[in-house]
Amino acid sequence: MMRTATVKRVTNETQIELTFAVDGEGKAELETGVPFLTHMLDLFTKHGHFNLSVRAKGDTHIDDHHTTEDIGICLGQAIREALGDKKGIKRYGNAFVPMDDALAQVVIDVSNRPHLEFRGEFPSQKVGSFDVELVHEFLWKLALEARMNVHVIVHYGRNTHHMIEAVFKALARALDEATIIDPRVKSVPSTKGML
Repeated sequence: MMRTATVKRVTNETQIELTFAVDGEGKAELETGVPFLTHMLDLFTKHGHFNLSVRAKGDTHIDDHHTTEDIGICLGQAIREALGDKKGIKRYGNAFVPMDDALAQVVIDVSNRPHLEFRGEFPSQKVGSFDVELVHEFLWKLALEARMNVHVIVHYGRNTHHMIEAVFKALARALDEATIIDPRVKSVPSTKGML
């Protein structure tokens, strides 16, 4: 069974087509219009062993907000759709990732209970032209639309780029762990009988 999904979203602000495969090879084909987000999604894909294709056009002449937010929405929807009924998955994932001076941790529960808990303060408000506050916006929309519980802790760091990169790599590794099929799990990993 191929765990993959394609999502299209067209608004007055953005036009996005996104395809996500849970069981991939780390292959990314990205045209986001937001260079820093492209970089983060590229490493997210590689370190999670996913496949991800994004074709996005947005009102980046205003700023990167709508495009970043809407890609988060589409990726979350694609993750949720690709996982289907979630039978056999491990459900939980936890990853610590160092990036030079920075250390980030992401803990995920693919629980159908959307929540983002974000603990971290960045020394800079921008990385290049990218507004750092959009990291939270992206992760919140991802967690909401994927209906996952996502806890992000940036333990420390001095370089904002390194700190954000550690977050995205940890997100990838935690999501990979949570979505792996465990042969011991015969249905869904919940006493409720559903996720």
